[in-house]
Amino acid sequence: MLKYHVSYTQPNNHFIDIEFIATVKDKKMIVQLPAWRPGRYELGNFAKNIQKWQAFDEKGSLLSFKKISKDTWEVDTDFAKELHIKYNYYAAEINAGSTFLDATQLYMNPVNCCLYLPERIGEPCELVLSIPDEYKVASGAIALNGKNGFSFNNFHELADSPFIASANLQHHLFATEGVEFNLWFQGECMPDWDKLTADFFKFCSHQLKMMQSFPVKAYHFLFQILPYKTYHGVEHITTTVIALGPGYGLMKGALYEDLLGVSSHELFHVWNVKTIRPIEMHPYDYSKENYSKLGYVCEGLTTYYGDYLLFRSGVFNEQQYFETFNERLQKHFDNFGRFNLSVAESSFDTWLDGYVPGIPNRKTNIYDEGNLLAFITDIFIRKKSANKNCLDDVMRYLYNEFALKNKGYSDLDYKGVVEHFANASYDAIFKNYINGTTDYEPLLRDAMEYIGCELAMQPSAKFHERSLGFKVIDAQGLIKVNAIYPLSVADNAGLTLNDEILAINHIQIKADGMAMGFTEWCNYFKNQELVLTVSTNGIIKHITCLAEDIASYYKNVKIQKSTTVSDVQKANFELWSLNKF
Repeated sequence: MLKYHVSYTQPNNHFIDIEFIATVKDKKMIVQLPAWRPGRYELGNFAKNIQKWQAFDEKGSLLSFKKISKDTWEVDTDFAKELHIKYNYYAAEINAGSTFLDATQLYMNPVNCCLYLPERIGEPCELVLSIPDEYKVASGAIALNGKNGFSFNNFHELADSPFIASANLQHHLFATEGVEFNLWFQGECMPDWDKLTADFFKFCSHQLKMMQSFPVKAYHFLFQILPYKTYHGVEHITTTVIALGPGYGLMKGALYEDLLGVSSHELFHVWNVKTIRPIEMHPYDYSKENYSKLGYVCEGLTTYYGDYLLFRSGVFNEQQYFETFNERLQKHFDNFGRFNLSVAESSFDTWLDGYVPGIPNRKTNIYDEGNLLAFITDIFIRKKSANKNCLDDVMRYLYNEFALKNKGYSDLDYKGVVEHFANASYDAIFKNYINGTTDYEPLLRDAMEYIGCELAMQPSAKFHERSLGFKVIDAQGLIKVNAIYPLSVADNAGLTLNDEILAINHIQIKADGMAMGFTEWCNYFKNQELVLTVSTNGIIKHITCLAEDIASYYKNVKIQKSTTVSDVQKANFELWSLNKF
């Protein structure tokens, strides 16, 4: 049994004290801290948050040790019976995958801060908390005798079991299809339990019916509600942690739709990636990169189903769903990296730069492109099988024949399952679109046509986007160039990414939160010579652009219902959008 004791003395300093206890089986023992966390496929290097680290025997005598890598230690046990490692962990960052401590809560993702023994990763573990008596604990883990302890069959379970301990937790639960769902809210907010329960019941029930079985009997949504704008979710088998804000807007408008969208997305991850897992991550190796080309399935299909099942279950109406789909379409067509690095290669390269923009036009986005490919594949299967099968069948098969049999799947396994249910070759899509950089547009148009929809493209209403070929953002009070259309007027004139725009035709431009002033002045000066005064790395330059008001560059893209729809297309749309069980 491996044991963890977690405590703290001054929460305002954000340091958590952890004692790790293990029976000694070897004269020298290798101790590891994870280098990354599942759900974010890049190195996290959590050891940077450790300030103090010491090793003792069961009597409290110091043991010698040495650090042998950035997050690995070798301890000379000196014939001790037990190894006790005492260390602290700095927990000042709060998001859906972090560990955080202050005077109001202890929030912990054990994968960030719990040591493990690589050769004994399968041993049972227990974790005990020293926290104030008035604290409640939100967790999907199995409780020990007493409210402040948990037991785990192995380190993998411990690493996958985040918790929030706080006196301020708000809690509500409901049940559907034999599963108990818990909603936990930490932070300043006023949950509308009736509204939440009605919507969560619909999409949770729909997902359970679609997949036909669920790995656990109880599931926990842990919401970290923050006072500022944020959006982040991380998946686990019994739990998801979701960070959203600001709390005052949680139950209305776009933020409430975000809450539903990310919650549906993370719930679907219980099947797709937490149990249906790429062979390269079966099991996880926490010490290094776990490279896989299947991010377009792990994240792309989950992104597709996260919103699509809100639509199918009646939580989102058609307009709400199309709006989410349009966001993915717009990002796809605005990203010229789609012609340089395939979505499979971009999946592999998340370990390199997958969560930052990176250099211009290098890569695709596994969430956006994977979502569109999932839609294309869903319609491909429906079309080839005369609507007898769909992508749902692929997911159920992967769950039953791989996940439940404790096997990982490869990209060729995925391809084979798609072909099985389509009863047709998937070679062209697999080679040219998943592993190649062929333009998606013809496939998207064809898939949309099958369900009586069409891909609509209209020139951007902004002159600088449609006719000059660049986009801007308001970045902390500065108007900055954040995208340039290749070989456009702006590109050829010498504009560069991250240029700060100071003036247009000698008129000073001031940030207004939406860059509307800049947009209106550009529209005002259309069809004239336009001189941009910009700052490039602190050097003031004047860039002259001259263009007719033509619509050759950025466009607004969306899916919409076709004006003329056949009875067959109507029937196809009905089958795709409802999918009754």
